[in-house]
Amino acid sequence: MTAKTKVREGELAVDLPKAGNASLYFIGRIRTPWTSREMTPRQGRHDGPVCRLEIFEPWLPALKGVDFYSNLEVIYWLHQSRRDLVLQSPKDNGNTRGAFSLRSPVRPNPIGTSIVKLVGIEGNVVLVRGLDCLDETPLLDIKPDRCEFTPLAQPHPGDFETE
Repeated sequence: MTAKTKVREGELAVDLPKAGNASLYFIGRIRTPWTSREMTPRQGRHDGPVCRLEIFEPWLPALKGVDFYSNLEVIYWLHQSRRDLVLQSPKDNGNTRGAFSLRSPVRPNPIGTSIVKLVGIEGNVVLVRGLDCLDETPLLDIKPDRCEFTPLAQPHPGDFETE
């Protein structure tokens, strides 16, 4: 969808509620070759172009140990996405689905995630492959890919009991 106000057949936009009190800190900026949604791939590829995660002060010390992992989860704010569509027709064919059943960037809280391949770290820049977001997208967080993260302790009796 190119127009922020266009609603396709079968889609539904709602009035947004008053903003809440959550605070987010952008820890950096993502630099990619894509400057429009039409240019941006639908899914990132680990053989795609090298992209840059530029980390802001005071978050630089948080990079310590990131190079231990080959895959990272990058979490970002889809700052150019509309937030009011609850029903969407992603293929513009009249078949609608709820926003929570899609990986569309159009959602009430436009948070995106990508599993990326770590290429290297140069000062305050983390070089990665596998992103699918616009240039200058605000960066929210970086985490080790959970597939590479091994729990430290074995489960104990009662860990999974519920009341």
